[in-house]
Amino acid sequence: MKVLIAGATGSIGRELLGQCLNEGIEVNYLTTSKDKLDVLDGATGYFWNPKKNEIDINAFDGVKAVINLAGATVSKRWTDAYKKKILESRLNTARLILNTLKNNDHSVEQYLSASGISLYPSSKTKLYDENFEGSGDTFLAEVVVEWEKAAESFSEIDIPVSIVRTGIVLAKEEGALKKIVQPIKMGFGAPLGSGDQWQSWIHIEDIAGIYLHLLKRKLAGVFNGVSGGPVTNKKMTKIIASELNKPLWMPNVPVFMLKLILGEMSALVLESQLVSAQKIEDSGYKFNYVNLERAIEELL
Repeated sequence: MKVLIAGATGSIGRELLGQCLNEGIEVNYLTTSKDKLDVLDGATGYFWNPKKNEIDINAFDGVKAVINLAGATVSKRWTDAYKKKILESRLNTARLILNTLKNNDHSVEQYLSASGISLYPSSKTKLYDENFEGSGDTFLAEVVVEWEKAAESFSEIDIPVSIVRTGIVLAKEEGALKKIVQPIKMGFGAPLGSGDQWQSWIHIEDIAGIYLHLLKRKLAGVFNGVSGGPVTNKKMTKIIASELNKPLWMPNVPVFMLKLILGEMSALVLESQLVSAQKIEDSGYKFNYVNLERAIEELL
């Protein structure tokens, strides 16, 4: 089997690439940088520019599935211009891939798309599964709604669609964990806001493993990409501090201060989503990391 990955040079993409190669799956990847056409060992890079509607159609030769992980990071300041970039970077990539498939002969039989649990409204009591109808009222919830609409449009050309609503991805080199660890290492660690908000996390090996699982079993539909062991922000902070042997001297960081510093982006750390992993488990996926202590120990 051969797959095409958009966003392969990101942390999830690199982990997924490694897992695919270990399974004997050939990988092509799309990159917006010509300097990155040869940076991923074992994979073949192809150039595209979604802003200009440009793509190398050779990237699709022999490809059975497209995995789209592309999208601008949400961890930069949300100016109006950057919010537009967050949304368009997700929609434009999907549209370009769809239009390319519509206008060319291809062998693609499955489209897998990243998404986010930010779709779910903030709640400290409700457990969300994939059957939830509706969405939150935050900017990221709006992004996810449009993102998933773009993914579902592949059904127009009879390509089954798999959507992974990704939680907080914990990885060694980059992402959420690195940002959480920094102040704790410096002795300024503290729960954020009330600290009672739920954080539905997933180890990077498992989020990549879910994509591989959906790919190999050709499973269509929406799946939550979270572990079965969500924790509160307070508990996550304490577990990381304990692993680093650092005390938590500071009081909780007040909500008003987080909003003052981060603006609208404070939703990333203050929203509470308690999300179920039952559907992906019922499909046969076996998590490597369900216990947060074990995941943090391995990563740190």
